Amino acid sequence: MSEPIIHLNEFRVSDVPPGKMLQRMVGETYVCVYNVGGTFYATQDECAHAGGPLHEGELDGVRITCPWHGACYDVTTGAVLKPPAKRGLKLFRVTIDDDIGRVDEPPQAT
Repeated sequence: MSEPIIHLNEFRVSDVPPGKMLQRMVGETYVCVYNVGGTFYATQDECAHAGGPLHEGELDGVRITCPWHGACYDVTTGAVLKPPAKRGLKLFRVTIDDDIGRVDEPPQAT
């Protein structure tokens, strides 16, 4: 059986162990995928304060710290936990099918 094709918005679950993260793309948006205790979350990868790359930051539990100016966010809600950020992060939906994770835009509210 051949290996499944991995698209820009997909990742192998085994490549993101608990406490780690990785960058993917959804459309033309860079997204950061986080493994928090075996549960996967995804937010925009660009810090809402000054555009820092969150996938290069520090993940501590549900808290991601931007490497540029130290803004902190909750990766499960996108909420700001520590300034200088004033705006929260956009969240993305993560689905898992065997060892393949997929990141997509969240469904639109009706």
